Amino acid sequence: MNSKYHLPKGSSADGSYDIVVTPESAGWGYCGLRILTLQPGGAHSLSTGDSEFLVLPLTGGCTVAVDGKTFELAGRAGVFASVTDFAYLPRGVEAVISSASGGRFALPSARTEQGGHSARYGRKEDVPVELRGAGACSRQVNNYCLPGTFDAEQLLVCEVLTPGGNWSSYPPHKHDEARTDDAGNPIESELEEIYYFEVSGENGFGYQRVYGTPERPIDVLAEVRSGDTVLIPHGWHGPSIAAPGYDLYYLNVMAGPGQDRAWLICDDPAHGWVRSTWDSQDIDDRLPFGAEENE
Repeated sequence: MNSKYHLPKGSSADGSYDIVVTPESAGWGYCGLRILTLQPGGAHSLSTGDSEFLVLPLTGGCTVAVDGKTFELAGRAGVFASVTDFAYLPRGVEAVISSASGGRFALPSARTEQGGHSARYGRKEDVPVELRGAGACSRQVNNYCLPGTFDAEQLLVCEVLTPGGNWSSYPPHKHDEARTDDAGNPIESELEEIYYFEVSGENGFGYQRVYGTPERPIDVLAEVRSGDTVLIPHGWHGPSIAAPGYDLYYLNVMAGPGQDRAWLICDDPAHGWVRSTWDSQDIDDRLPFGAEENE
């Protein structure tokens, strides 16, 4: 079953894009991702259509021209070097992305029927950087476009950086059905999710696990390398395992039908107890990544 949900580097390339995931290609309703490579002096036209997008530099910087506005994105040297500035593009616009020095740019997207937000710039300095977990579960989360960090219609975007030898997306969790508790308070939201991976080192690798329930089975155990993508339509996902010696990066793109744009997860009851062990452990001192550059 891995082949349907694990997309190795190059397997979904199309034209200027190293990766193309659309709701149609994934077999779901909302979530999308493209990875764009521009050569020095290159430019690319993007029609957002029925989806909202971010322009999120992975390596290098770019200029984004849209709706009579121009955003200069300084970008970054690489995903492990620092957080980056970014641009938001609403549905129904034409944008031109150009780069004098070249680079690679993630274009996460979410199909939406709403269009209340205008194109705008996201400052690097305003991106909340969270150190989550402890011990061998320590990881860094860059919260670009989540509720409370940046407004959008349906789109949710963050990055997770895991030092070599550590586990992230752990305990395994899911967000595949809208549920409330007995008092009517929301406790889980329905979100599709894309994981896009990069790994440090020429031969770097990691592992991604996804598994389902008896009612909705899914079974993925993928060895992932730089440029790979894993699709998560439903089910428990995690751990994401960074092999010793190789730091692991992944970009999370989420979207779903809920109009309140909530990110509510439910731990696998078999493993949720692991969170209680973090109180007695220190956060890995290799975090945060790029601390010198971010100071």
